[in-house]
Amino acid sequence: MSQNNYSEIHLGIVCPMANEEASAVAFVNQVIAQRASYQFKATTFFAILDSQSKDKTRELLTTMSAQQPLLRIVWAPENKSVVDAYVRGYREALAAGCDWILEIDCGFSHLPSDIPQFFRQMAAGHDCVFGSRFSDIETATESSARRLMSRGGTVLSNLLLGTKLSDMTSGFEMFTRPALQFVLDKGIHSRGPFFQTEIRAYCHRLKITEVPIRYQGASHKISGGVIKDAFRNLWRLFRLRLQGTL
Repeated sequence: MSQNNYSEIHLGIVCPMANEEASAVAFVNQVIAQRASYQFKATTFFAILDSQSKDKTRELLTTMSAQQPLLRIVWAPENKSVVDAYVRGYREALAAGCDWILEIDCGFSHLPSDIPQFFRQMAAGHDCVFGSRFSDIETATESSARRLMSRGGTVLSNLLLGTKLSDMTSGFEMFTRPALQFVLDKGIHSRGPFFQTEIRAYCHRLKITEVPIRYQGASHKISGGVIKDAFRNLWRLFRLRLQGTL
């Protein structure tokens, strides 16, 4: 595949969005602009919205979609967690026939300008490309406590699960269609941020790589429930590894 010719690829972009009225339109425009230099067969941006969004994000994007044919609004009021929003987006992308699926967080916590390196690594034949905040160039704006937790979670996950990634907790990643279907067939059990670690654990036997990303998000409080969910699912995955089924 030539560097900028992706004429057989339908690109899907999955992005849960809530309470983003200040940046939603600019963010979608900048993400879509990143594929302008690449000759994709088709591109679809799936904006996943649910009842957690209390402002005018949905209205703004609905208006935008009338002028931007690449934008598809997915209204999912049945979602009970952000994990449900991501999974709904994955299923929408697969149902639409997307060949490559990019997952990105809204609000510029993940930077659209980092996207092209994902395309290049996918074109090189990888099944999955994972963003890493812990590369040689570290520009993440997380608090030191959150950063320590992410690094500690990565070390512990690699130790127990046999994975070898430098960042097991980021949410900026890209999959081939078969790889994403494989993940969904395995089943995503976590209801919290640990689901990103769960996905990376499932993919560790596939052809994967990492690319450096610049994370610009705010550091949210980690609740006791989130920590319990992480340890419960880490233990579940560890048992799967011992059984030889991870």
